[in-house]
Amino acid sequence: MLSMDIGIDLGTASILVYIKGKGIVLKEPTVVAYDRDSQEIVAIGEEARKMIGRTPGNITAVRPMRQGVISDYIVTEKMLKYFITKAMERRTLRKPRVSICIPTGATEVEKRAVEDATYKAGAREVTIIEEPVAAAIGAGIDISKPAGNMIVDIGGGTTDIAVISLGGTVVSTSLKVAGDDFDEAIVRYMRKKHNLLIGERTAEEVKMTIGCAYPRPEQATMDVKGRNLLTGLPKTMTVTSDEMLEALHDAAMEIVEAIHGVLERTPPELASDIYERGIVMTGGGSLLSGLDELIEEKTGINTMLAESPMTAVAVGTGKFIEFMQENGANL
Repeated sequence: MLSMDIGIDLGTASILVYIKGKGIVLKEPTVVAYDRDSQEIVAIGEEARKMIGRTPGNITAVRPMRQGVISDYIVTEKMLKYFITKAMERRTLRKPRVSICIPTGATEVEKRAVEDATYKAGAREVTIIEEPVAAAIGAGIDISKPAGNMIVDIGGGTTDIAVISLGGTVVSTSLKVAGDDFDEAIVRYMRKKHNLLIGERTAEEVKMTIGCAYPRPEQATMDVKGRNLLTGLPKTMTVTSDEMLEALHDAAMEIVEAIHGVLERTPPELASDIYERGIVMTGGGSLLSGLDELIEEKTGINTMLAESPMTAVAVGTGKFIEFMQENGANL
């Protein structure tokens, strides 16, 4: 078996690995649990996620990526090595070629950190791709043509908004408001309004079940378990989707305003393309109920979700090498 081409979507919340010819072979949370006493890694991925908020004193479950960039270099390197090895299953004759994506606003230092960590994790060649470009390829958009396409990629730690034409980014912005901020907004709301302390896993569950950025046609409710801050005892209470609309309003509007900002800076010819083609949303955060409707209402532009928003970036990252080979001469 010869060398492999691997695409990695190294996200704040989860890591997806795409292998050419096989598709997405791995999707796990970007979480590592390690023993503080021995500095040994105890668990990686899904196994480690289950430990968040439930570990004894010496074991810590951490997210080595914060807002789309590496916050813990050594742990990230070990995690990448683990996922690359796991995705490849059996040893290949040569080290893989890896394309890996990073947020639009990443600095040169942050790019270098990702590149170095990927080489150390066993890559033969590393290509760094900007997230919106990967998302557009993964969403099936032909970005090699001279036409404007707007991508809004809402991940766990960052929202990347870009206008892409001729294979490159024309105007873009990266916002440190995304899926994790929706969770935090729910935690804050529950504490402030109901004196109920909930963990991040519960907040995520609430967001996915009844969270919304636009009024739902029918109100939904959910029982939420947490700790009553007044009595210190466990408590369950019923929360409505209207309350979640209120809780998530500010974070959702920040994303809408950032989209506005990018549209204002877009050259007129490309702006008219976007009005015609619409805005395409990718990333797990774009699955928040009604977010597409909110963006459409505030911008007046047709807004739609990519076919599989969760995997678009990983698929695009994997296909980027083929895209460059096909269009290298034209770009």
